[in-house]
Parts: sequence; C-alpha cells; structure tokens
Amino acid sequence: MPAAFTIPPGDVELKAVRAQGPGGQNVNKLSSAVQLRFDIAASSLPPGVKQRLLALRDHRITEDGVVVIKAQSHRSQELNREEAMRRLEELVNSVAHAPRTRRPTRPTLASRRRRLQAKAERSEVKAGRGRAHRLLD
Repeated sequence: MPAAFTIPPGDVELKAVRAQGPGGQNVNKLSSAVQLRFDIAASSLPPGVKQRLLALRDHRITEDGVVVIKAQSHRSQELNREEAMRRLEELVNSVAHAPRTRRPTRPTLASRRRRLQAKAERSEVKAGRGRAHRLLD
C-alpha cells in the first residue's frame, strides 16, 4: 500500500475562530477553536487526487473547491490545530487510494461444460425419482 499523503503546512490556512457553545451561543472561554481552509486547486497534490477530491460529495468541501474544517473539541488551540490537520489528511487519504475494481471475466468453456454436466445429472436424478414413484402406484 502506498504511503499516506502528508499535506505541506504552506498549503493550509489556519485561523482561530470563536467556538460555538451547546446552545449555539459564542463561548469566550473556549476561544481555542480553529478553522482550517485548504484550497484544493492551489495545493501541491497530484492532479488525479485533486480531481477525486473535487468530485467528492462532502459537506466540508465548498463549491469553489475549498475544504473548511473546524475543530473545537479541545481547550488547547494547538490540539485543535492537530486535530483539524489529522481530519484533512484523513479526507485526502480516503480519496487518494482508489480501490482497484476487478473486471468481470466471462466463464471459461470448461466451467460452462462442468455446469451443464452437473445440471444434466441433477435433472436425470429428478426424472428417475418421479419414475420410481409412479411404478409403486
């Protein structure tokens, strides 16, 4: 499996924002919330990863191709920054490794013959059962 993508700090814009309290009100004591903005088009990611990120349907990606992640679960601003970066890297790595799809193959001639042979044998057995029951009547 290829190595995970690490995002260069220069591609990310971090800014401190006010945290939302439980009722939606601003909480001054929790002013350690961080908002991370990552412009997909201006980033140094490979073109294929950029394309898959832009095509991804995620609420954190805006129409103009900017990923916005807010982290406010920790009291420390540094921990919130780390968490936001971790979430961004998880998002990028989820699309970076596209699963290889297996092309469906046609059954070989030998396997088709085996299947037909088994089918014929089953029908012979079933036909024989019916005949045996009719003879007893």
